[in-house]
Amino acid sequence: MPRDYQREAATETKARKKARVMRKTARRRVNAERKAQGKAPLPSNVTIEHKKKLSKGGSNAKSNLTKRSYSANSADNTGSGGRPKKRK
Repeated sequence: MPRDYQREAATETKARKKARVMRKTARRRVNAERKAQGKAPLPSNVTIEHKKKLSKGGSNAKSNLTKRSYSANSADNTGSGGRPKKRK
C-alpha cells in the first residue's frame, strides 16, 4: 500500500513540522555556503547531521552541523537515536 502523503501532512504535529523545517533550513544553509564558495551542492546521499540534536536543544549554527553519509546517519539514528558515544 503506498504512503498517503496528504494524510500525513494533515495530521503532522506542530513540533514535528518545526523539526522538519529546521532540518531543511540546515541543508539549505550548507548548500548556500557551498554555492558562495563555487562548489556544487551536496549530493542526495549526503545528509546534514546536527552534532547536538535539535530535540536536545541543538541549533542550526554552523558549529553544530556536519556532513555524513545517508546510510551512516540512518544507522546511528535507529533505535534510541543520536550519535553513538565515542569509546575511549
